[in-house]
Amino acid sequence: MYFSNNIKLLRQRKQRTQDVVAGELGMSRSTLNSYENGLITNPTIEALIGFSGYFKMSIDTLVKVDLSKLSESKMRELEQGHDDFIKGTKLRVLATTVDSKNRDNIELVPVKAKAGYTAGYNDPEYISSLPTFQLPFLSPDRKYRTFQISGDSMLPIPDKSYVTAEFVDNWMNVKDGNAYIVLTQDDGVVFKVLYNQLRSKKKLLLKSLNAAYEPYELNLNEIREIWKFINYISHELPEPEGNKDELLNTVTQLQKEVTKISNKLKKGTVIK
Repeated sequence: MYFSNNIKLLRQRKQRTQDVVAGELGMSRSTLNSYENGLITNPTIEALIGFSGYFKMSIDTLVKVDLSKLSESKMRELEQGHDDFIKGTKLRVLATTVDSKNRDNIELVPVKAKAGYTAGYNDPEYISSLPTFQLPFLSPDRKYRTFQISGDSMLPIPDKSYVTAEFVDNWMNVKDGNAYIVLTQDDGVVFKVLYNQLRSKKKLLLKSLNAAYEPYELNLNEIREIWKFINYISHELPEPEGNKDELLNTVTQLQKEVTKISNKLKKGTVIK
């Protein structure tokens, strides 16, 4: 149970003394001190409800989640009242790293690290071994990670592109037709367009941008993480528009020729 450490951490983050918090909760400073130092191991229901209301967090979060292990962005979400337990969904504790200013890093998962990530995605020691960087144009209140993709299933996004994505803690919020990075139990890291079937079938439907690849379903129990696509970086230049225009003109000309031949055949004209 993490209750004592959590209420002490939350009080310190509010920069309030024990005297102030105890007064606002209607208890003595010595009682609050006993709670914070674990001298009272079985807090009363009234005390739990009081602390929950004061810090705007559910009792489950205060008791079951080690808040000291959460990223700064996640802590800010909780302190603003966005508690997943209160909303009736599972809180997904994410292993993460921060820089010297306590800002969430963007960890990079290159192709060669994908196998290791599948096994160590929730291991703080493994996550801390990944390369990290910052992108100043992204929101500081959200958690991002960058994955290097492989293969041609998401063309026109090319092979070996670096896809930056935002952590999704509530999978019910997955929106149909949006692109996501999904960490799966068997296939590891995949990059697909998702369709949310979690409520009806407890599955996600995964589609590729490349029509040569067939869609497939993924069971809920096979999912480990979901990250929403934000942007990508590639060393390849986009295909020149001229090539597309040339192809379009060729197809248009062929269509005209086919129409011309069809008309002649209807009129009984002999084609030489």
